Amino acid sequence: MINKPNGSGITRIIKATQCSVQGFHAAWTNEAAFRQEALLAIIMFPASFWLAESLSQWAVLVGVLLLVIIVELLNSAIEALTDRVSLERHELSGRAKDMGSAAVTCSLLIVTLVWGAALFEKLQ
Repeated sequence: MINKPNGSGITRIIKATQCSVQGFHAAWTNEAAFRQEALLAIIMFPASFWLAESLSQWAVLVGVLLLVIIVELLNSAIEALTDRVSLERHELSGRAKDMGSAAVTCSLLIVTLVWGAALFEKLQ
């Protein structure tokens, strides 16, 4: 059996949870875009209960908010890793950061489409 550094079973789950909490804290502390998107999600979450006309629609409304958070966390991780490798301007580093930013933009467009459609249906 291979010795896993984060353990196994419940120990691994506890350590993974600790790493996740540290990741959220790092994103909140160091990433303005994450704070903005998290606050947007916090504000929009209560509105989802009013806007949703079914449980499945509510799940989609909340799911797309979580999608933005996920994509922003991944984008921030790419940026941090790129900066860790080198702070020099490099075409590939810039490309990686730009693609991460584009992914965040796409996730925000998905929120706009889903929430816009739900709002349109609600107000008809």
